[in-house]
Amino acid sequence: MSFAVFHRKTDLSLSQARQVIAGALAEGRRLELQPLTIAVLDAGGHLVSADREDGAGVLRLEIAIGKANAALSIGVSSATVGTRTQGREAFVTGVTAASQGRFVPVPGGVLLLNREREIIGAVGISGDAPGQDEACALAGIQAAGLTPGLDAADG
Repeated sequence: MSFAVFHRKTDLSLSQARQVIAGALAEGRRLELQPLTIAVLDAGGHLVSADREDGAGVLRLEIAIGKANAALSIGVSSATVGTRTQGREAFVTGVTAASQGRFVPVPGGVLLLNREREIIGAVGISGDAPGQDEACALAGIQAAGLTPGLDAADG
């Protein structure tokens, strides 16, 4: 008996994900930030690549994935998700539970857009202040030659 093997096609390559990570880490070192953890997910929310610097906290990977997932889930940056969900604690609690904790509506999660401005994934970063995490995400996206998607007008 033989089985067919199917591969899911994605527009986000491992090489691009690693470029996002390298650019984000370089920006973190340039800014002398706390140790960062970076996760890059494809448009389906699957982990493509991740990296963590020496000394990064033990839950940083889960937080980085949660930030990227928050962006993918709503279709805007995790910072925008956080702003839009202020005062809606029941919604955030419900989505966080439904996603098994992979929903962190805090700055540091940014959508990755291709040349056609379609969402091809997201990057999430955790380690320093949320605004600094987001700045590193933007630097990483630029280093990879991709476009950041910050709000609904971007996609």
